[in-house]
Amino acid sequence: MNNQNQQQPSLPGYIANATPNPKDKRAPWYKNTAPAYAGIFLWFVFWQDAANGNAPGGTLSQGIGLALFGIVLAALICHFLFYLVPGMLGMKTGLPLYIVGTSTFGAQGGFIMPGFLMGVLQFGWLGVNTYFSSLALAAIIPIPAKIIMVIWGVLAAFVGLKGIQYVARIATYLPLIPLAVLIIMFAKTASGIGSFNPDKLVNLHRIAAPTLAPALSTTGVIALILTYIVGFFATAGAAGADFGLNSRDKKDVQWGGLIGIGLITLITAGISALIVAGTFGISTFADNAVKECAKMDGGILRSTNLIPVVMGSSAGKWIMFLLAISAFPSACFSSFIAANSFKTTLSGVNPFVSVGIGAAVSIILAVTELAGKVVPVFVIIGASFGPICGAMMVDYFLSGSKWAGPRAGFNPAGWIAWALGFVVGILPNLGVAIPAAPVLAFIVGAIVYFICAKAGLQSKVLPLPEKLAEVTK
Repeated sequence: MNNQNQQQPSLPGYIANATPNPKDKRAPWYKNTAPAYAGIFLWFVFWQDAANGNAPGGTLSQGIGLALFGIVLAALICHFLFYLVPGMLGMKTGLPLYIVGTSTFGAQGGFIMPGFLMGVLQFGWLGVNTYFSSLALAAIIPIPAKIIMVIWGVLAAFVGLKGIQYVARIATYLPLIPLAVLIIMFAKTASGIGSFNPDKLVNLHRIAAPTLAPALSTTGVIALILTYIVGFFATAGAAGADFGLNSRDKKDVQWGGLIGIGLITLITAGISALIVAGTFGISTFADNAVKECAKMDGGILRSTNLIPVVMGSSAGKWIMFLLAISAFPSACFSSFIAANSFKTTLSGVNPFVSVGIGAAVSIILAVTELAGKVVPVFVIIGASFGPICGAMMVDYFLSGSKWAGPRAGFNPAGWIAWALGFVVGILPNLGVAIPAAPVLAFIVGAIVYFICAKAGLQSKVLPLPEKLAEVTK
């Protein structure tokens, strides 16, 4: 027995030294979780392609009703499957994702995933942000877009490392810019919604882009919307633990997600899709859209491409300029999360080096235009974090709706679940047609974790110090 006790794995310092966020430092959902998530979904790079797709008519090919239904379904999946359990874990323990994730991936494994992986993927987000924001800025600033990409990426990384507090105040108000743009564009195009004809849009899209594949079926529309929205949200869903540790109770977790995720997704993506439908329901706008947007990146179904059609070319450039400026806090936030992750997981490396390398990769993704292919990017993110969220959900319920505590080493159940889920989720980027890949990755991760847990492939739970023992009760 003494030998067994001596062989008991020790608790890593990053877990032993963790301190739960006390109740008196938490706030209502409308002061933290909801506005934070709302800011994510108000980012124009998210909502601009709500109606888009590599097929004639995009997600509007089967009508407005189906597109809106798909958006509602995606919003509910984001809230209930991807966010709610991490949010509850954060609220109940007061601990961040890279700590509560150790019950699913192990005390050693959780250090890498979701901890390190969260930081790495943030640079993918920085690349996407850099690409689209720089293109919008280049329309006003007389500097080549690729040079702006370098400046934008470097500046965002530096602020994320050193001065995120300096953008905190303006970040509170800048999301109002995209909201105002959506409202104004909707008001300008709403009269065309009743006249919208999906068959006419499909035909116009074929004229504008004759090499497109056949129009999407009903299931194809739903699958594309789920891939787009859920893939975009996957990392933010897992980060629900970091939001949840600032929540007072279950109601804060629930309402923060229902409003900040569910309602705001419907407002941003829904209005964006309606703007496209309304534009093509007004004949003069429709004709100009085909002429002006056919050769633009994102084509005739990207709602931001329609801004100059609806508002005029001069006003359109300035509106896109403002949308780009409003995206800067998001770029800094991605860098800030990555920096925190690397400071924890790569403590022996100077953060300027680790974040600098990540920023360089982000800039390369932007300059080479790889970051502009948002659906494949969202597939990668969904494939990476879909099975993480699925495995965490099953682990949570198998543990009696609480945090089990850190498991020793690399918990086999979690890593097997993630590996198989990732393989399924990444197949679309390898040319294999898999509908709603991020959702399927989640489902595979959840099922495999359940099977592995029942087969005894969970490593033992490590004892916690007294200050943390209470959070597992």
